[in-house]
Amino acid sequence: MRFSQLLCISVLLVSCSQAKDVDLLTIYTSRQPQLIEPLLEQYKEKTGIEVRLLSGKAPQLMERIAVESDMTEADIFMTVDAGVLWQAGEKGILEDINSKILNENIPEHLRDASGKWFGLSKRARTIVYNSDKVSTDELSSYKDLADPKWANKLCLRTSTKVYNRSLIASMIDADGYKNTKNIVQGWVNNLATEVFSSDTQVLKAVSAGQCNVTIVNTYYLARLADDPTYSNLKLHWANQDGRGTHVNISGAGVTKYSKNKVEATKLLEWLSSAEAQETYAGANKEFPVMDGIDVGQILQGWGSFKEDLILVEKLGLLQKEAVLLAQEAEYK
Repeated sequence: MRFSQLLCISVLLVSCSQAKDVDLLTIYTSRQPQLIEPLLEQYKEKTGIEVRLLSGKAPQLMERIAVESDMTEADIFMTVDAGVLWQAGEKGILEDINSKILNENIPEHLRDASGKWFGLSKRARTIVYNSDKVSTDELSSYKDLADPKWANKLCLRTSTKVYNRSLIASMIDADGYKNTKNIVQGWVNNLATEVFSSDTQVLKAVSAGQCNVTIVNTYYLARLADDPTYSNLKLHWANQDGRGTHVNISGAGVTKYSKNKVEATKLLEWLSSAEAQETYAGANKEFPVMDGIDVGQILQGWGSFKEDLILVEKLGLLQKEAVLLAQEAEYK
């Protein structure tokens, strides 16, 4: 076979391979697959592009992308905390993306300044209480839960979970290390039980009367809303007289090694669109990053709230300090 014929065949094979790649995107994600699969099915129906998920714990997935390097199948890294997204950016596994659509749809404080990652949904972490034992006018702020009046009445999830580390990081940014340490030590002094491994376990303990009050992500409460067993659980928006309720994100970035960066960026752009944002709010009970989206009956029922507008990248920058502070305060 002549060289020119071989060359034509080679070009054809490469072209076919590239075309196939565009029909398939791969996301390495620490999110529970069932929470994002409905979104990805919508995207496939809209574009014809299949999105494959590889699930695991965020640290292991970040390390896998770094080790796989140019050989990775990951087009997108998706996870559930701004601190983790910041770590991925620092690890050098995410591409700087300059997208007008993403920049317009996602508020500046909910995305990386250089475009390495973008918040796709908001998750408020606030106070939930047992309405049989506490009235909402007794509640105010995260700091107030350190007051001795809450002795043996507070339950908390472990500080080893990134959600609480990010909450503490936001407090360090607002109040300083020393003041935050005093607050966290107050929490520990007020604990009614040992810390729990999940927000759902904490909520069930509050409902059962093991304690009166806790701090959780709101979507965990929303998932229990249809069960009358937990009808005594009520939400209180923390810090409304101050900086506002702590808000974290779920989000994603395009990997540095993706062979399909253009299509991967288009998927992120669609996830920030009104269509996808409604699904985030409706199916996942998370708050959309885009304003003006219908959030559904449960979230609407909680009313509007003032949110902390901290640059969420600070939740990563202050993560090590938050871990050290929790250790010093003996918050397990």
